[in-house]
Amino acid sequence: MVVLSQPLVENFSRIKTCKHNTSDHVYTGVIPVIDLLDPEANTLIIKACQEIGFFKLVNHGVPIETITKLESEAVTFFNLSQIEKDKAGPAYPFGYGNKRIGSNGDVGWVEYLLFTTNPELTHQKSITISGNSHLFWALVNEYVSAVRNLGCVVLEKIAEGLRIEPKNVLSRMLRDEKSDSCFRLNHYPPCPELLKALSGRNMIGFGEHTDPQVISVLRSNNTSGLQISLKDGTWLSVPPDPYSFVINVGDSLEVMSNGRFRSVRHRVLADSLKSRVSMIYFGGPPLSEKIAPLSCLMEEPDEEILYNEFTWSEYKKSAYKTRLGDNRLSLFEKKSKAAQ
Repeated sequence: MVVLSQPLVENFSRIKTCKHNTSDHVYTGVIPVIDLLDPEANTLIIKACQEIGFFKLVNHGVPIETITKLESEAVTFFNLSQIEKDKAGPAYPFGYGNKRIGSNGDVGWVEYLLFTTNPELTHQKSITISGNSHLFWALVNEYVSAVRNLGCVVLEKIAEGLRIEPKNVLSRMLRDEKSDSCFRLNHYPPCPELLKALSGRNMIGFGEHTDPQVISVLRSNNTSGLQISLKDGTWLSVPPDPYSFVINVGDSLEVMSNGRFRSVRHRVLADSLKSRVSMIYFGGPPLSEKIAPLSCLMEEPDEEILYNEFTWSEYKKSAYKTRLGDNRLSLFEKKSKAAQ
């Protein structure tokens, strides 16, 4: 069973090529490309989080060797027979999954491995990875450590740019030993026969959604498919780039910024000829962490608080009862004074 999308010809005609002028920081496209070493990186990151909730990051400091080694191991795993792959599943919630996404009926042209990054949880001890499992886990741990650090650097630059004290008010949630972060390896196989038969309709690899965590750090191979939704509802294709990282704002960060930052809706379309492999670190807070607009950002006395406070555990339970495309934050939005 697969999910189909409507033809996207009219949307593709609106796509622009993104160019970054490092001398004056002017973007001629809609997808910001930010150099982490740029002296103005703090300001550019905040602007990207406000306007689109999404940006590409270069000069990120994650060794290309670390990236390519893990991707190679991921490709090796996904090339195994279905019987061997199934030994690592089912994904309830962690492990190998195929086509089914979550437990509420969402499906896609995707297979994946989902892991917790919290060493205190025991779910992964029963996940069987065929082949050199010691090498696989060592590479996962090395990669996750690198991208967690990258996510923390981005969050600390946000705090600096917003003049939030202490600087680690956001990053500490990811560095906490009880951080409820997770890591996902996605594989979108090519499906040329199906796409040809569907006469112009596009196969959904992973349906539209927002990420519920604080921040997501994504890297993919040189295959297209990722799309983000702009404020006017237009779907914009993200040019593939195996060297940069994609950073996107999650629901929790939107709440903590009191709506200043945008948790971007995104999806993946399957490619007709090439496989797509992506690796995503979802930076989440500890389960007991209280998520609410940061008081230090509420500078104006009449600024309205947009969200009710909740713990990450409460939001996580609520989010995983929904379908992918649901507006998860709507249950926690405060009614405006005007509406009352």
